[in-house]
Amino acid sequence: MTDELAEVTDDYCQGLWQSVCNWGRWGVTDELGALNLITPAIRASAAGSVTEGISIGCGNPWPVAPGPHNMWPAEHYMIRAGDDCDYPGIDGLSVSMDYIGVQQHGIACSHIDALCHVFVDHKMYNGFPASDVKSTGALKNDVRPMNEGIVGRGVLLDLPALLDLPYLPGDMRISKNLLEAAAARQNLELSSGDILLVHKGRQARVAQEGLFDPESAGMPGLHPECAELLHERGISLLGSDYMNDPQPNWTCSKWPIPIHYLGICGMGMTLLHNLDTQKLADQCSALQRWHFLLTIAPLKIAGATGSPVNPIAMF
Repeated sequence: MTDELAEVTDDYCQGLWQSVCNWGRWGVTDELGALNLITPAIRASAAGSVTEGISIGCGNPWPVAPGPHNMWPAEHYMIRAGDDCDYPGIDGLSVSMDYIGVQQHGIACSHIDALCHVFVDHKMYNGFPASDVKSTGALKNDVRPMNEGIVGRGVLLDLPALLDLPYLPGDMRISKNLLEAAAARQNLELSSGDILLVHKGRQARVAQEGLFDPESAGMPGLHPECAELLHERGISLLGSDYMNDPQPNWTCSKWPIPIHYLGICGMGMTLLHNLDTQKLADQCSALQRWHFLLTIAPLKIAGATGSPVNPIAMF
């Protein structure tokens, strides 16, 4: 299944921006963006869909091993361990403790982006200036609007299943028509407030090819035309087992990662990256049901541009 896709140019992306931009839609001071679309009624309905009691964690393991997918490995080291567990200065206190740290953005760590993560013309979502992200953290559009968690109806589009492939090839640029075809095959209606996960088969690809070089072997991603569909259907949050933009980046001078720019900065629709969607896709196929309750709990870090996450899907 192939589509004739528009050439990705600065002018093309600027035209898409004009049609999908949500600045001012929820007020000039809004920092929640498209998450406003997840209403209490949507949360209650999604919770009511849990009938099997099956829970699936969609985060990848903590990425400590360096490699072509992990330029900035996460840190994990022991402060005190069982081979030296007696805490100094406190009689009888025997413990183990460790430390973790991460540069979360990139193609290794499962994470959610805050709305301060990217800028268009030195402005972030809702027109706040890029200069509001200081060396001490973001003053606007950080992760704090997500402090109560994100809970809603998750939906999965299984593109390898649609195309009868084990995984998408690295040079694939996903069209709006392909997303709609996957939804039709699954008898799934995308609705306002949905949290959309796009399964591309990253785990299966790594199992077969190993940790390929993303620059030379490529990573599949959405063509920017998909922004129109995401805006039209009222998608509140977009996620994938890869990054949501393809790699290598588009070659236009101002819009190298248009799904980031159009989604996060324009629509206020934040992104989830580097999920493990294989088990989730398998479960959806087994139940012949591609919607579920999805919960995401970003860490409460004032000023943060994002947060590591392990989204939980429940059936």
